[in-house]
Amino acid sequence: MQRHLRLLAVAAATAAFMAGCATKPKPSQSIEQVMESGFKGKESLNAKVSKGEGSAADHQTMVDLTYQLTLNTPTKGDLASWTQKTTALHAAAKALVAQQPGALDAWKTASNCKACHSVHKPD
Repeated sequence: MQRHLRLLAVAAATAAFMAGCATKPKPSQSIEQVMESGFKGKESLNAKVSKGEGSAADHQTMVDLTYQLTLNTPTKGDLASWTQKTTALHAAAKALVAQQPGALDAWKTASNCKACHSVHKPD
């Protein structure tokens, strides 16, 4: 009986260790780099996409950039809020690529700078 308990304990510890190893990948771009590449300024890629002037390549770039945001951790604010906002933004970018109905409106809503900056941008 004790041997079975020990085997169960080892199996549980192994499962816990393996679950810890299955973490998300590390970002290749920081939040600042993503903002600089696609979101900063009135002539940004985000501005172009939000006007409905983005090409398929622009939409794919936004998928790649927003994915990087989902991999980052905010320096300010709640991680759950960050996860919700970046996941919604990434989903909206993927909807643009897929040319789903309402994708542009979803992008405009999800890419609201102030909604994210007010809780996550460092002072």
